[in-house]
Formats: sequence, C-alpha cells, structure tokens
Amino acid sequence: MTPQRLAEQLKTEGTLQIVDVRESGEVAEGMIPGAKHIALGELPGRMGELDKTVPVVAVCRSGRRSAAAADQLTTQGFTAYTMPGGMLDWTAAGLPTS
Repeated sequence: MTPQRLAEQLKTEGTLQIVDVRESGEVAEGMIPGAKHIALGELPGRMGELDKTVPVVAVCRSGRRSAAAADQLTTQGFTAYTMPGGMLDWTAAGLPTS
C-alpha cells in the first residue's frame, strides 16, 4: 500500500489499524497519526490488542520489519498489509506525523 493510498484510507475511520513496529527511539521521531506502537519483538505477545475483523497495516522505517510483522499477523488470522518504503516514503511524501 502506498503512503498516499494509506493516507486516503485513514480518512474513513475504523477501516484500518496501523501498527508501527519500529523501536521506541525511532517512533520518537514521529508516527502516522492514529498508529499503535508495538515493536516487532513484542508483536507475538500483543496481538490480542488488535481487532481481527479490521485489516492491519504494519509500518516500519523502510519496509523490512513490517513485512515480517505482516507475515506473523497473517499466520494468526489477521488481514495484514505493509507499506513498502515505510516511514521514509511517508515523510518524503510530506504526509503528517504525530
């Protein structure tokens, strides 16, 4: 999913869950507004915080960790997507962070 498409989808509340799987130090630099921070290493123990009926978009810095997160989520029955290019592409597109 491209940053622009994700930003458009986020305008319709409740249609997606964004999970930022970066480490705390990276998240301090800015997150997609409304995203939930669950570091990749914590994801297996925190999947219960997510709603299986709402698709999840996993986000990281460049896309590598989010692909691993999406694989884990899919294995557990979630519909999961990634944003290739990650936060690097999101910020390069001039999209907002919080």
